[in-house]
Amino acid sequence: MGRYRAPQQPGSKYITPEGEKALKDELHFLWKIKRPEVTQAVSEAAAQGDRSENAEYIYGKKQLREIDWRVRFLRKRLDNMVVVDRPPDDPSKIFFGAWVELEDELDNAFRYRIVGPDELDPSKGYISIDSPLGRSLLKKQVDDEVVVNTPEGEKLYYVVAISYSS
Repeated sequence: MGRYRAPQQPGSKYITPEGEKALKDELHFLWKIKRPEVTQAVSEAAAQGDRSENAEYIYGKKQLREIDWRVRFLRKRLDNMVVVDRPPDDPSKIFFGAWVELEDELDNAFRYRIVGPDELDPSKGYISIDSPLGRSLLKKQVDDEVVVNTPEGEKLYYVVAISYSS
């Protein structure tokens, strides 16, 4: 078994203003606060002598690599993002940033917001525009049926309400 990984399709480049702020805050924290702390700890560990058996030094270097990787990723990702900061021209249809209320066949209610893949947070009801449900909801209107293919089989939902404000 090799280490080859098939290339993944890049996620959508759309983001809400709140999501952009969260990514910028994370970048600022990593670059201005966390990295200097870890760099200081690594230099203190290096001053203790033999680096080959110094666990603090080895762990600190690993932490620096992870921070640098995340910083590079965030900078590159933020450069290519498109911030969607206004509702669409036709607010009666589901587009990026919409809050959508759904019901399934058993009258269970669900409320989701369609966001970019960088903002995904199921605990807040945020679903990715790239998810099967997110893709199925696009351009639907109130009272439309939505069929979603899931690992358990097809699920049917009804669009109950659409809103572009929380």
